Amino acid sequence: MMMSGSQTVSLLLPADEAGGLYILMLVSLFPLYYWILKAESPEDELKIFSFVCHRPEQLEILQEETKFSKTELQFLYRGFKNECPSGYVNEKVFKLIYSQFFPQGDSCVYAHFLFEAFDTNRNGCLSFQEFVAGLSLILRGSMYDRLNWAFNFYDLDKDGFITRKEMMNVMKSIYDMMGKYVHPEINEETAREHVENFFQKMDRDRDGVITIEEFMESCQKDENIMRSMRLFDSVF
Repeated sequence: MMMSGSQTVSLLLPADEAGGLYILMLVSLFPLYYWILKAESPEDELKIFSFVCHRPEQLEILQEETKFSKTELQFLYRGFKNECPSGYVNEKVFKLIYSQFFPQGDSCVYAHFLFEAFDTNRNGCLSFQEFVAGLSLILRGSMYDRLNWAFNFYDLDKDGFITRKEMMNVMKSIYDMMGKYVHPEINEETAREHVENFFQKMDRDRDGVITIEEFMESCQKDENIMRSMRLFDSVF
């Protein structure tokens, strides 16, 4: 069943910081997954599958590098190519996807953060290979893969640490994107409380930053987070 942005928000907004990881991951992926689903166009199938017919070695490489089957890769490529005939997605497209899915809020900053998380080579555009690699990592990867992706998402400047400022910026981008449908209503003070709770749980040595080791250990010991992450196994 397809949910609107408002329904998704009202169902998933967390009451504490542990649920934040789940909402971040789900909100990150659902619009992208829907974008691919709605892009499918059977009449273009022969043209689109030239990717498979003329470059079989590339498909085989993607099968090895991702957790997607040949059929799934063909399906994803068809939707991707219909939306992006050039074979690349830029940040503007990401922002458009999220603005359409969350029209009640401002998703610009969140889409920027998400795009940077997918753009692993930092060239300002996503190839199909980068796109499916990111999806595979989160949807089909191990628990370590998923947690590692989440850490890198929060680590905005990619210096190997999550700071309070980075966590606050990510949370603010989520709340801004959700707009008027946030329930219960979140103000800056509440957001700061969520950040502090997050740091109390994860910053084990109290040095003001969260390392990848602290993040992994804390998440793996939190059954709520682990249960939330496992939901992806049945959703996608």
